[in-house]
Amino acid sequence: MVLIAVAHTVLFSLIAPWSSWLAGDLRTGAADSDSMATFWALPGGFVVVLALLGLLVARAGRQGHHVPGYVGWAILAWGAFAVSLIGPSGFLSAIVPAGLLIAANVVAGRHSAGSS
Repeated sequence: MVLIAVAHTVLFSLIAPWSSWLAGDLRTGAADSDSMATFWALPGGFVVVLALLGLLVARAGRQGHHVPGYVGWAILAWGAFAVSLIGPSGFLSAIVPAGLLIAANVVAGRHSAGSS
């Protein structure tokens, strides 16, 4: 998830109209639709939250904790919904962290069932 967030930020940062944003165009309404879309793809979008979630999941894993399975299923549903709206895109990459979280939850469930 951290890798996806970083890659997304790097990719969109190259086309972001930073000077326009810093000049206040987003606040004043002077920004065009491309500028607004890029804003929602970068600081206004999911990248910060996705990076934080990825760091939180990594920390939990290092400490031996398991993330609930619903986190993986929610990420998978979110990615699938986005792909259904806009077609094949970077949202397809949601399959990787979702699948890993779901698989880890299944494995953790088998281990805990076997130890009872």
